[in-house]
Amino acid sequence: MQSGFVALIGKPNAGKSTLINALLDKKVAITTYKAQTTRNSILGILNKENLQIIFIDTPGIHEAKTYLGSYMNKEAYASADGADIIYYVIDGQKGLNNEDKEILNKLFSYDIPIFAIFNKIDEISNDKLIERCNYAANHYDFKEIIPISALEKNNLDELLETTKKYLNDGILYYPEDVDEVNTLEFKISEIIREKIILNTYEEIPHLTAVKIDEYKEKENKIFIEASIIVNKQSHKGIIIGKQGSMLKKINMAASKELKELLNKKIVLSLYVKVEEDWLNKEKKLFDLGYFNE
Repeated sequence: MQSGFVALIGKPNAGKSTLINALLDKKVAITTYKAQTTRNSILGILNKENLQIIFIDTPGIHEAKTYLGSYMNKEAYASADGADIIYYVIDGQKGLNNEDKEILNKLFSYDIPIFAIFNKIDEISNDKLIERCNYAANHYDFKEIIPISALEKNNLDELLETTKKYLNDGILYYPEDVDEVNTLEFKISEIIREKIILNTYEEIPHLTAVKIDEYKEKENKIFIEASIIVNKQSHKGIIIGKQGSMLKKINMAASKELKELLNKKIVLSLYVKVEEDWLNKEKKLFDLGYFNE
């Protein structure tokens, strides 16, 4: 039996969440084209014959300007420090730069095998990819350098086969029929937040949180009440939209996905609440599901 924990680490928008979904062939993490979509560490479990890999999707490491930002960075580093392998996921279009150097210096201090995963190779030329892989090999002590496309699911078999070489004989950490470790409440709140991110612009997605207030099942219906927390009064108007148009759009998109997930009719009620500067209030962040470890 081979088993172990693999942490996906990198800067925002490198494609970590897309990669974990592709490896598991299931949506366990929300994905958008906007940076800093992931805020919590998310566990997804790959079960195969004599193999169990627990993948940890982490928030993108960035220059923190809020208490929430600091929390996200700490989440990422803590997940890396406890892993058996680190996938350092790199946007292949951008390659490595000085920001990566600072992150990698800290990661290499953990004395854990680190793979350089060059993602989005479907969007760059072979010459550019070779150049960036060579730079990584010449400047860092990566155990493996593997180019992939998470979106196109290219080279993922090689990634898994290489990963297995670094896993020791282990134990079954989770039952074989379990493929993720996320509460239903968390999944629902993330789906709603994903629809907010996809439908709003500029700073709004980064200054919004979702809290599930009530969840009830009655016969073939599920009733969900959720609060959308915004940072300013002006943001409330943007989320609601003209004559409630934006809130209805978010509600419809979230309800559709929740119906597919839960296989029941969804009655979703969304309420927008203002909590000024919530990103810097520890108690509020705790109430919203952060710092609960």
